[in-house]
Amino acid sequence: MASISNALSLKHGLSLWCPQSTPVNRISQPSSVSSTSFRRRFSVSASSFANENREFVIVGGGNAAGYAARTFVEHGMADGKLCIVSKEAYAPYERPALTKGYLFPLEKKPARLPGFHTCVGSGGERQTPEWYKEKGIEMLHEYPVADIDIEKQTLRTNSGKLLKYGSLIIATGCTASRFPDKIGGHLPGVHYVRDVADANSLISSLEKAKKVVVVGGGYIGMEVAAAAVAWNVDTTIIFPEDHLMTRLFTPSLAQKYEQLYQDFGVKFVKGASIKNLEAGSDGRVVGVKLEDGSIIEADTVVVGIGAKPAVGPFENVGLNKTVGGIQVDGLFRTSIPGIFAIGDVAAFPLKVFGETVEIGNFDPKVATFWIDSGKLNGVLLESGSPEEFQLLPKLARSQPSIDKAKLQKASSVEEALEIAQASLGVKATV
Repeated sequence: MASISNALSLKHGLSLWCPQSTPVNRISQPSSVSSTSFRRRFSVSASSFANENREFVIVGGGNAAGYAARTFVEHGMADGKLCIVSKEAYAPYERPALTKGYLFPLEKKPARLPGFHTCVGSGGERQTPEWYKEKGIEMLHEYPVADIDIEKQTLRTNSGKLLKYGSLIIATGCTASRFPDKIGGHLPGVHYVRDVADANSLISSLEKAKKVVVVGGGYIGMEVAAAAVAWNVDTTIIFPEDHLMTRLFTPSLAQKYEQLYQDFGVKFVKGASIKNLEAGSDGRVVGVKLEDGSIIEADTVVVGIGAKPAVGPFENVGLNKTVGGIQVDGLFRTSIPGIFAIGDVAAFPLKVFGETVEIGNFDPKVATFWIDSGKLNGVLLESGSPEEFQLLPKLARSQPSIDKAKLQKASSVEEALEIAQASLGVKATV
């Protein structure tokens, strides 16, 4: 199988405008929160937490928690005031790395902590455990929260530890959707990737795998398949839709990605439904049986069929019944004063709409621009430079008017981005 060192080591950048009045959907990136709306009636000394009182508490250990911590530091609200409670054994890290560089074999120099602690994913400072200590942020690792008393503003961890908070930020993220046990979702050799332990388990399987089946045509499926190819493993992706990433990719953009993967030997089974996972005599998974009765052999199966908001003990805070996350407004406020939700656990107003302009064909870049009523509302960029990725959120925030016809005539992704940047009224430098 061809080398994967360049073409399938994908780097995505996506920025979209998020209007506050549109129907609710899901987002995964945290945002800055206003210090003027954060404080609640409870206050504590900033010098210590000896009395178990915390002015601000973040529950969670992923992207949202790490980026929120940075925002607290930037506003001078962290030192001696902020506590992060996490079931993770590590300081907050860029979770998407677990299905990207982390899964690659050693000769490909895989990502490892502390290399992908937040906020390196956005070009920010690497927030190692030492960083949190220097900033006066209390970290409670491996402390899953079991219960919340909203009236008393108190959290209880699995160990029985009580934490009183003034303002609470729920940043618990998501849990991977799983196949039911009755169809083989629990079999040895079946993997779901959400944390470092999950990724390590998958790596152990990839080291000796011969045939890998990836279930799901979203980001997780695409990224895991790329990693499997890096291990020189026979790889098949199965999904029920007619093309990859149906919620984001246009059919023509999906076709470009599919062709790239096929060029590296990845096989696709589209429009397929799974009946069950087959077990061998030793109890391990040996194949995926489809509804049509056909069986695709596999000694390793990775399930990437979506995720569910990790609401846990916070259901009483107020759920969105459509998507299941904690309902928030445009400032991430829940229905309970002083309680906020950010990241994947939050049901936040988001809508992707408008016409699209696609530029490039993995040469090596490709970009999609969303335009509505003459304004640029979002950009998806593949394999861009750091400077180009930094441009994307500026475009999404500004929603500049843009000449669609001129954009369509761009001969390269670089030229298209220059046109987009010029629309901001700033001299293009990318």
